[in-house]
Amino acid sequence: MSDLAAIGPAFVEMAHRIVWANVATVDPQGRPRSRVLHPLWTWDGDALTGVIATSPTAVKRSHLDHSPFVSIGYWAPSQDTCTAECRAEWILDDAGREEVWRAFETGPPPVGYDPMIVPQWRGGPTSASFAGLRLTPWRLRVMPGTVMTGGGGEVLTWAAAGSEPA
Repeated sequence: MSDLAAIGPAFVEMAHRIVWANVATVDPQGRPRSRVLHPLWTWDGDALTGVIATSPTAVKRSHLDHSPFVSIGYWAPSQDTCTAECRAEWILDDAGREEVWRAFETGPPPVGYDPMIVPQWRGGPTSASFAGLRLTPWRLRVMPGTVMTGGGGEVLTWAAAGSEPA
């Protein structure tokens, strides 16, 4: 098990290189649902946080009201994979949504982009169709594809204290 300082930068590098992730939630009946989203991660030297620019649909709101956790998985054709199990919190206040919008506008390529390109967000960051999700990981895994192909490398995992079952 790695410490967060060892895995955080490796996770951000791989996630930002892959860009698109499968994000799963659980509905009130316990059934999973996944969708492809575009998280942006920040490693500040001590903590890893993420944000997702998204629409606050009734389905996503219902799922996160039921269980405020998401599973995020990235995969590349090179077989590089990384996952983040996170607590997800809606960012619905105007200042917070503007901050998420700016984070993507000024984000590093290839994860940075102009959110105005999304048709339903043309009303800007304070439109009813735009929201953010704040991601706080409690478990991370980074696995270079070379591990799968016999070319070496190391699988890195981290879990917050007290988050794993005994």
